[in-house]
Parts: sequence; structure tokens; C-alpha cells
Amino acid sequence: MHTAFHVEFDKWPEEQSVKTHNRWHPDIPMVETFKPGAEFRVECYDWTGGQIKNDDSANDVRDVDLTKVHYLSGPFGVEGAEPGDLMVVDLLDVGYLPESQWGFTGIFARDNGGGFLTEHYPDARKACWDFHGIYTTSRHVPNVRWAGIVHPGLIGCLPDEKLLKAANDREAKLLSTDPDRVPPLLAPPHADTALMGQLEAGKAAKAAAEAWRTVPPREHGGNCDIKNLSRGSRIYFPVYVPGGGLSMGDIHWSQGDGEITFCGAIEMAGYLDIGVDLIKGGMEKYGVINPIFRPSPIEPHFAEYLVFEGISVDETTGEQFYLDAHVAYRRACLNAIEYLKKFGYSGEQAYVILGTAPVEGRISGIVDIPNACCTLAIPTEIFDFDIRPSAQGPTKIENTVSVAQAS
Repeated sequence: MHTAFHVEFDKWPEEQSVKTHNRWHPDIPMVETFKPGAEFRVECYDWTGGQIKNDDSANDVRDVDLTKVHYLSGPFGVEGAEPGDLMVVDLLDVGYLPESQWGFTGIFARDNGGGFLTEHYPDARKACWDFHGIYTTSRHVPNVRWAGIVHPGLIGCLPDEKLLKAANDREAKLLSTDPDRVPPLLAPPHADTALMGQLEAGKAAKAAAEAWRTVPPREHGGNCDIKNLSRGSRIYFPVYVPGGGLSMGDIHWSQGDGEITFCGAIEMAGYLDIGVDLIKGGMEKYGVINPIFRPSPIEPHFAEYLVFEGISVDETTGEQFYLDAHVAYRRACLNAIEYLKKFGYSGEQAYVILGTAPVEGRISGIVDIPNACCTLAIPTEIFDFDIRPSAQGPTKIENTVSVAQAS
């Protein structure tokens, strides 16, 4: 299979022969254009471009420059793609590269990224994972092992000028409500560290001033972090610019629903084998605004889950919220963490497990005023001991390790 984008691991992304890009902008040129029906391979850096190392210190997580991320491979065009079409993207295969058979998970410091539970876990931590065929284990989190649902955390098409401006305007309005918030409300344009692919220097500087950061998902796709978007999935992306401009990166070995530690998946460098096609006029034909997809037919199967509930009542103040799914899912996660701590895990280890293992998150009830009910389901088979409640009480594991800390 033709490799349309190659990662040079001995170079930083900014230095390699064909540049990656870490912003979204309609002027970024296509790396290569393919006919409908084509299949090709795309290699990707990890989302930080190699800033995180396979070691036992979280200094790199604490100090990572988040204005540089995510590093994306592409964009790739499809002949005949025009605004209003749907680009059909088949994820034929996803995996790790022989030069990089490991991954990492970060709990980001509150003042540099934060996470879903940042008020409870405000300090930088890291866990590294080794890949064994389809399975993973970690020297930092004992007694767990599971098969990966490998997927791109970030994939999408280039926006046009209209969508670029609309998102910039609405995000600027939100940011103005609390511009000094820690962690910040959002990531606004930041030209200094923008990497604009193959765009020539003069044009790149101008475009970088308005280019989207890659942090959130938007109408074009982007950083959706959907764990079931794995090998065998088919995605239908709205096309906004001629050619479409498909880019991808941020590959995850595995992730729990919500990717709750922010760098909550098992992050990795890797490859994607891609097939592309078009549905002409598909956005209007099917009323598509955001991407839609068919999930993978291939994923780990678990026979049993332990499910934790959460409701929209603040865990610290006891304040009642109205049908607030954010609060309810946070409570479900915290309830699961407290439960796992009874078996001998630290809070940080339990937090990492929920971010990386294939846990299932659900909005189970969103109509029963005043409490939304969210659930978090942990597959019991990922542990090499029994986590089910019993009259004997929890059996403590021998836990002589910890997640890596910053010095």
C-alpha cells in the first residue's frame, strides 16, 4: 500500500521533509490528492510530536507546550470533492509502528491543560504502556491487561473561510466571559507555534493568526476522541473546501468514554490505512452538519461490567444542579475511583484506568428532574482479580508501584 505520509522519528515534526500541521485553515495545501476509491497509508506522530518520553518522570507532562499540539498528517484531497459533498472515509486498519511500540497517558497539571477531574487531581502524572500484540500492560498501573480499540482521536476535513470565522467568533465570545480562567475556557489562535504544513512562509504567517487550534471537535470533525472509531469504521465527513482536505493524528491504543484525564487515552505514534470515496451533494441529501459514522465491527468483547451511577449533585458542596450531565458523569467517575481505591489502587492509578480502559459512559436519564443520571461501566475482565462486591470485602492487591510524578 502506498504510504502518503511518512514520520521521520529522528526529527521533530517541524524539521521533517514533508511538514505536518498543527492548525486548521482552508489555505493549507494538500500533501497528495487521490481518486475516489483509492487506498493509502498515513503515518502519524503522537499528538505531542514526541514531547513525552518513555520514562518514570512526569516532568514532560507538566512542561509540555500545548500551543504546539496536535500534530496532524495531511491534508489529503479527493479528486472531484466540492463543498456540500460528503467524503466517505474507511478506516481499513490502525496500529503502532515498529519504531514505537509503546504509549503514554497523562494527568495534566491544572495550570497546563487540566482534565475532567482537575480539582481533585491537579498535579501532573504519567503512566507508560507496553504493547504485546493486541494487548497492553503498564509498569505504572498493576494487575490490568486488555486488548486495544485502536483509533484516531483526531480526524477531519479542512474548514472553509465562513466556518473558520464563525467558530472563531463564537469561541472568542465565550473566552471573553472569563479570559484568565485556569484551566482556560478554550484554546484561541496562537500564531507563534503554528505549523502550517506546506503553506509558503508569507501566507503561513497571515493564516496562522486566524487558524483554529486543534483542541476541540467542531462541525468538520477534529478532536472527537471517539473510542469506537476503530479499524473497520466508515466515516462521512462534510466537505467545505475543494478536495476536502482530510487530516488525521492523535492515535490512541485505547480510551475510556470521555478521555477524562485530558491526555486520558493511551497515546501513541502509529499508522492508519485509509480508503476514500465521495457522495456528491451528500450534506444536503442527508441533512449532515457534523460527521456521522458506522462503528467498527471489530472490538474486544466483555461478558461482564460493573456500572457506577452519578447524579447532578456537586460532590464537594452538595449543590443541586438541574439535569446537568457534566456533574452527573463526574460523580460517576469519582464513585468508580473511590471504589477502586478500596482494592489498593491510588486515586491517580484509578483515574488513569478510567481514562484508558474501554469503559462505557452513558447518559442514562436526562428527563427526571432535577437529576440527570450518568453511568460508567467498567469491564471486570480487565483486572486479574475479582472487583465484584462480596460479603468478604475487597481483597487488596500488592501495589508497590505508582504513576510517574513530576520532580
